[in-house]
This record gives sequence, structure tokens and C-alpha cells, in this order.
Amino acid sequence: MGTIISILIGCVSIGIILSAPMGPIGILCIQRTLNSGRNSGFFTGVGAAASDLFYCLLVGLGISLVTDFIADHVNILQIIGSAILIVYAVYMIFHNPVSQIKENLDQRDDHWRDMVTGFLFTLSNPLIMFLIIPLFARFSFPLPEYKFYHIIIGYASIVLGALMWWAVITFFVDKVRTHFNIRSMWLINRIIGTIILLLSLYGLVTGVIAYLQELNII
Repeated sequence: MGTIISILIGCVSIGIILSAPMGPIGILCIQRTLNSGRNSGFFTGVGAAASDLFYCLLVGLGISLVTDFIADHVNILQIIGSAILIVYAVYMIFHNPVSQIKENLDQRDDHWRDMVTGFLFTLSNPLIMFLIIPLFARFSFPLPEYKFYHIIIGYASIVLGALMWWAVITFFVDKVRTHFNIRSMWLINRIIGTIILLLSLYGLVTGVIAYLQELNII
């Protein structure tokens, strides 16, 4: 029983720590919660949690081929991921939230798009694996002596931790969204889009510089 409790605490902590940094996916969840309500933001977080689980499984299963590929191509992957985020940021800056709100009224219970975009948004950053590896080491998961059900409980707890984080964040953001009108939502869209754009441009520039240095061009 003590082993299971230890796994629960450690793996829930892993899920929270993976989700907590306020990167592009966190900003996206906040933006969607403000524009479309708590469910939209939460289901975006569900997609992000699924992507985190995917990378955790790769690390936990010891797929060295994948980790070696990422380590060997870290700069080009950073360039590709940054380019994807730049495209989305530009879309966010120029997209009118009035039409977005109308779409959500027409498709109120359809959150598949939120989950898929949340998954792909997080999947575009495979460098998260280099955060997962030390977290697994810190919380001693998984250990060779663990039973199969220990592993299942551990991975389920990682997802639980991530979902707990997104539930809390979207709850508090949803509480203040009534204070925003359409004009302020559009302004928030532009501010958040600009932040993501700047972060992505920085990632793109540093990735290109590192890649050129790797090729001994500069």
C-alpha cells in the first residue's frame, strides 16, 4: 500500500509540474477560457495532458531510438515547433473573437477541436522529454521492481495531476471572464498572440543560430 501511495504522490506531482509552466499551451487555455468558457479551456488542457502522457510513455518505455533522434535533431525540431507556433500566433492576433464566440454557440458541446489542437500544440514541443527524464529520476518512476498495475497507476496519476492543474486554472480564469466584453477579449487575443509570437520568434532565431553553428556555418 505504501508503494502505491508513493507512486500516486510522485506521479501526480509529475503531471502538475509538466503542466504548470505558463508556456504557449497554458496561454492558449487561458485565452480559450476567456473567449469561450471553462469547458473549452479545460478540454484544450485535456489534449495537452494526452500529449504529455504520450511523451511520458516514450521515456518510460525506454525508446532510445526516439530520444536519440530528438537529441540529434534538437535544433531543427525547435525551428519546426517555433514555426508552427508563429502561424498560430498570427492567426490569434488577426482572428475576430466575435465569429469565434458565434461558432462556439453553434457547436457548444463539441470540444474535439479543443482537445486535438491542445494535443498537437503540446506535441510540437518534443523537448519536453528532457524535462520528463529528470522528473522520472527525481520521483523514482518507473522502477524495475514495479508490477504492471503499479505502472498503470503511475501513468494514470500523471494524467490526473495534469487534469487537476487545468481544472484549477480554468476555474479561476472563468470566474473573471464575465468582466470582459468583446472588445477586451479581442485585445486579450492580440496581447496573448503577440506574447506567443515573440516567444516563438525567439525560439526560431535561437534554433537557427544553433543549427548554423552545428553546421559550422557561423
